[in-house]
Amino acid sequence: MSHSHSHNHSHSDLKGRNLLISIVLNIIITTAQVVGGLLSGSLSLLSDALHNFSDVLSLIVSYVASKLSKRKASINRTFGYKRAEILAAFVNAATLIIVAVILIKEAIERFNNPQEIESNVVIWLSLIAILANGFSVLLLRKDSKNNINIKSAYLHLLTDMLASVAVLIGGLLMKYYELFWVDSVLTLLIALYLIWVGYYLLKDSTKMLMLFTPDHINIKNIVWEVNQLPKVKKLHHVHIWNLSDDELHLEAHLDLNEDISTTEFNVLLSEIETLLQKNHNINHVTIQPEYNKKDPKEVIVQD
Repeated sequence: MSHSHSHNHSHSDLKGRNLLISIVLNIIITTAQVVGGLLSGSLSLLSDALHNFSDVLSLIVSYVASKLSKRKASINRTFGYKRAEILAAFVNAATLIIVAVILIKEAIERFNNPQEIESNVVIWLSLIAILANGFSVLLLRKDSKNNINIKSAYLHLLTDMLASVAVLIGGLLMKYYELFWVDSVLTLLIALYLIWVGYYLLKDSTKMLMLFTPDHINIKNIVWEVNQLPKVKKLHHVHIWNLSDDELHLEAHLDLNEDISTTEFNVLLSEIETLLQKNHNINHVTIQPEYNKKDPKEVIVQD
């Protein structure tokens, strides 16, 4: 068994700082939009505030998960809290969908009974929200490409910024054309977009929690590559999963052509680790060597 991985603590600290800045900005936005929504009577502004409030919660969850994931392993927690970020992504995705359902219900009720809205408040607060969320999106954009937890927070903020753009357009239409029903339509569109974004994030995080094989991994190709190495008869009982965004694990049995020594197996194991790291970015490998052992030799076996 071998592990090959590295950690960049300065990058992690920067990631945490960016999350903290985004949390503070969203608390300010949420407070302003709640007050503004109540004063103006705008459901779309209140729905944006509710969305922002879910962002605050999701960002706090993401921040705590990011901190937990750096805690060391122990006797009782042999993997530490490395899966905390995946769990945070799952929670964030679920809240996106729940918020969306609430907004759809409210939008339908308001559409049947449109109300006059103070559009100036809507316009100014949506502009502030666009600027603040836009800044938060820029802060998290880079880290979102490599971390599902940060990606969940980034998507929350991105959808919030787009929702604020829609609210701004609605405010302008209400101000100059008195189309107050636009408020309900925008709320409905924001909600549908939340469901669309939340679904894919929920699906990805669920796959990780269920230890499914990552989509980019082809187990048959991996087995074929390892089987080409000298002294290897067959790789079988294969399991591949993401422990976290940074760690991709492979666990398998290795049927050998001959009864080799431990020293020889160590050389072979090193070759397998190099191959898997280079070709598939698998950085944690656990191999059980076998010779003439009577057990199923299928690639996938239910343990």
